[in-house]
Amino acid sequence: MDNYLKDIQDIKEMMNRSSQFLSLSGLSGILAGVYALAGAFAVKQVYNENYRKHITLESYAFKQIVFIALAVLVLSVTTAIILTYKKTRKDGETMWNATSKRLLLNFLIPLCTGGIFGLLLLKNGYYGIIAPVMLIFYGLSLINASKYTVRDVRYLGMIIVVIGLFSTAYMGYGLEFWALGFGVCHIIYGTFMHFKYDRKK
Repeated sequence: MDNYLKDIQDIKEMMNRSSQFLSLSGLSGILAGVYALAGAFAVKQVYNENYRKHITLESYAFKQIVFIALAVLVLSVTTAIILTYKKTRKDGETMWNATSKRLLLNFLIPLCTGGIFGLLLLKNGYYGIIAPVMLIFYGLSLINASKYTVRDVRYLGMIIVVIGLFSTAYMGYGLEFWALGFGVCHIIYGTFMHFKYDRKK
């Protein structure tokens, strides 16, 4: 009887591994949150130095803000790839497989849609709504991709969508909500993931 139950458990684990990508790194979430908070602080400094001036698409201040945002994005993605690769090797798995491809595709569809939408808003001068749009579409990306990884990702996505909606309701505090969603939430989520999954192995 014990062997029969163990066989069922082993089969269940194999099915989960074939349908879910379980090697996401909690530490990469923590570092992404740290990068986001550092970026938000840097953007705030740029804004404070130029608050009396009108920041246009051609202004030096705007270019600084774009550079900071790109730096946060590149650091976050690079860190996630490196740490996830190390974790998959440690788990004896491959990083690029059918499940991770489905995960990435389902993550990128809402994310790229939100990115294009954000650029169109930027082009037309709707600066105040860009932070809420980024938060909402990023949250939807996490929810959409969560069926191919651990369920906790869905909860993070739902929380970030709610933060994005609050950011829309309280215009003028976009940077603070952005820091809360991309910074604080990622640090809390990454810490939770690290102790729940990473430390067990």
